[in-house]
Amino acid sequence: MRILGRSIFPLTIVVACLLAITGSGCATHANRLVSVRDAYYHGKLDTARSRLDKEIKRRKSDADVLRLERAIVDLVDGRPDKAEKSLRVVRDQFDFLEQKDIGESILSTVTDDNRIAYAGEDYEKILIRCFLSLSNLMHHGGDASAYALQVGEKQRQIIDRGADKDGSNPKLAYKRVALGAYIHAAIQEATHVNYDEAARSIQLVANWEPEFDPAEDDLKRVTEGQHSAKGDGVVYVFGLVGRGPYKEERIEEPTSAALLIADRILTATSKHSLPPTIAPIKVPVVVRSHNRIRSLGVGIDGAAKGETETITDIGQLAVDQYQAVFPRVMARAVVRRVIKKGAVYATKEFANINHPAAELAMDLAGVAWEATESADTRCWGLLPDQIQVLRLELPAGEHQLSLTPHDARGSFGSTAQRTILVEDGRNTYVMACFPDDELVGQVLVSSSEIRLD
Repeated sequence: MRILGRSIFPLTIVVACLLAITGSGCATHANRLVSVRDAYYHGKLDTARSRLDKEIKRRKSDADVLRLERAIVDLVDGRPDKAEKSLRVVRDQFDFLEQKDIGESILSTVTDDNRIAYAGEDYEKILIRCFLSLSNLMHHGGDASAYALQVGEKQRQIIDRGADKDGSNPKLAYKRVALGAYIHAAIQEATHVNYDEAARSIQLVANWEPEFDPAEDDLKRVTEGQHSAKGDGVVYVFGLVGRGPYKEERIEEPTSAALLIADRILTATSKHSLPPTIAPIKVPVVVRSHNRIRSLGVGIDGAAKGETETITDIGQLAVDQYQAVFPRVMARAVVRRVIKKGAVYATKEFANINHPAAELAMDLAGVAWEATESADTRCWGLLPDQIQVLRLELPAGEHQLSLTPHDARGSFGSTAQRTILVEDGRNTYVMACFPDDELVGQVLVSSSEIRLD
């Protein structure tokens, strides 16, 4: 078929190529990882690890975000050194990807954001450094303080770079993550020398996490310069509780309706028709899971010693930060749709298409092109909902530690136990993961060889 001496066959090839490029986006990242998360939450860590390894080999473009999932699996399974290695790789790659790739940006406008190398959400970049610090604490601790300081530095950097061209900066509303400052303070206090530095970090915890009640007592203690009484040591219990935030695809109905009205108006007043907005605008949203666990009850040698308290509410952090920048996400989705409609119109104009059948064919191709879009649901999906902590001063020696999930009514679920060794004047770090009513993985205990420098 020829229209005014110009063949539409090359246009058919172009459209077919575009559909081939985007056609692989039907299954979202979230859908592909359902089985991984199911295995993880049921404590089948070897299965989760095996499935992640297969996905990493199969989907090179998503390897970084998949390594984050693998790091959590390794960490709770008692392999903190492997977790730290993975986290370091992703941290450095995400920092590198903050340099925008023009070619990828152009490709994303004709496909969707899944075509851009995933550089992490802001909260994920911060939490990578938090988990680097925790992972390092669990196997030798030599770099834990440096990682902890990186948490605050990265937050400041993200906020400082968050301004738009008009000077507005939605990231100024970001709540600061206090976990890094808390870990740094704990390590410095255990030197029995750097109390001033510990006090500065605890003051940041109090400022950034005002609902964390222990900060007041912590500040008083470090100001007085006494880590622990003679013959005692300190145990820090870190609880990774609840199922963390994740992304899911949502249809933005108001925006889709507005575009539908707009393209009908333009079609009525323009030389060529526009592809009708049949395919809805799809955007990713951060969703918070329900978390029944209020705290972990901590027992020592059969006696209740206290409950963990939230130092970082990851679920709320993720939702709040994503909502702050969501207008930018929506803007990208709308611009992408407008560019696609404009490309179809320009193609008709270039090919001088004026036959109704040819117009219809191009419109159908345009609709199919738009329909291939998928929301970018890539995220760090195995994070906990909250990171909680309890500091205990105990007599030096061996103790039996127990951890039990608590809700508003009291204890529920299964109790996990672990023998710990408390050393005179030193810190011992314990970490456990309770996504639901049972421990996943191991109760990790730091090595007695942790360095304090």
